Amino acid sequence: MNAVLQPRPGRRPMTVGDLDAVVAIEQRAYSHPWSRGNFTDSLAAAYLAELWFDENGSEVLGYLVAMAGVDELHLLNITVAPEHQGRGLGRQMMASLREHALAQGAATLWLEVRASNQRAQALYRGLGYTQVGLRRGYYPALQRREDAVVMSLALGPAAEAGGLHAVD
Repeated sequence: MNAVLQPRPGRRPMTVGDLDAVVAIEQRAYSHPWSRGNFTDSLAAAYLAELWFDENGSEVLGYLVAMAGVDELHLLNITVAPEHQGRGLGRQMMASLREHALAQGAATLWLEVRASNQRAQALYRGLGYTQVGLRRGYYPALQRREDAVVMSLALGPAAEAGGLHAVD
């Protein structure tokens, strides 16, 4: 076999000291990015906030923020720097999120994704997420607000029992 091994990115908890790099990526990645305050509030609330970086530890490749609830984990933000997209990092980050949720005893992972973001929706569907709802006018947009597709992934006993039913 002639496989080329890709360097494995590192990861660690996000800190306030990382926010300059995180906000810079956020602004490159989105037309309506999270503000520095959104990230600061998430860190202050002790949400799961993970930073992914290159093998040298010198470049931020991506990050995620998730909020724990009763028997669930809700993904609030996952971003791969635009110049590093398409290399499987998003899939690795989602696997890490799932591992964290299982370790915390969560029964369900939840997320919202822009209705226009077909690439992300395909990734989530490929990981077993299903669409369970639609939030009308959830995201800011250039012309008017954009709908969010609500997706979930049942974990543990809930997954074995057949998953979740659609919600409004």
